[in-house]
Amino acid sequence: MPKVSVYNIAGEQVGEIDLDDAIFGAEVNEDLLHQAVVMYQARKRRGTAATKTRGLVAGGGRKPWRQKGTGRARHGSIRSPIWVGGGTVFGPQPRSYKYSMPKKARRQALRSALSAKVNTGNLIVVDELKLAEPKTKTMYGILQNLNASGSTLLVTAGPDDNVRLSARNIAKVKVLPANELNALEVLSYRRLLLTQDAVAKVEEVLA
Repeated sequence: MPKVSVYNIAGEQVGEIDLDDAIFGAEVNEDLLHQAVVMYQARKRRGTAATKTRGLVAGGGRKPWRQKGTGRARHGSIRSPIWVGGGTVFGPQPRSYKYSMPKKARRQALRSALSAKVNTGNLIVVDELKLAEPKTKTMYGILQNLNASGSTLLVTAGPDDNVRLSARNIAKVKVLPANELNALEVLSYRRLLLTQDAVAKVEEVLA
C-alpha cells in the first residue's frame, strides 16, 4: 500500500497517508493510457475543417465552350474538380471526432495515471487548501512552499472558486475538482497536488 507524506500550506510535513493500493498502486498500463489520451484529445477537436465542393465554388454557371467542333475536350463547368480553381473532391467537411471508451477502461486508465505519479514521486498531498479570498500571490507562495511551482495540476474535493481564481493566472497551473479528473489531465502536468479531501473523493469514486 503506497504511503505518502502530508504537508500543510507552509510546506511542513504534518503526517502520512496510506493510499488505496488498487487506485494509487495499480500496474501502469501504457497501452490503455495511450488509448485514453487519444480519446480525450479527439473530443477536444473542433472538427471545423471544410473544403468547397463544385457546388459551393463561385462561378461556372455557363458551359465554357460548345460541346463539339472546337477540337478541345468537352467541359460543362469551369468549376469541375479537374480545373484549377474548381471544387474539391472528398475534402474534409465539418464533423465530430468524438468517441467513447468503456467506462471501466476510462477508470482503469485514470488509476494507471495516478499510480504513475506515485511511482515517479510527483504526487503531493496537502492537508487542506482554504483561502479566505482569491489572491494569486497567496496561491503562488503556497505552491512555492510545496515545491509545486511550474507544471502542476491542483485537485480539490469539490469546486472552490477562491482556489480556482487564485491559480488561474499562474502559468502551467490548473485547478480541477476531483469528479472532473481524467487520465489526460493527470498526464498533462508534471506534478499532481491533491488535498486530503480530494484523495478521499478519488478513492470513493474509483473504489
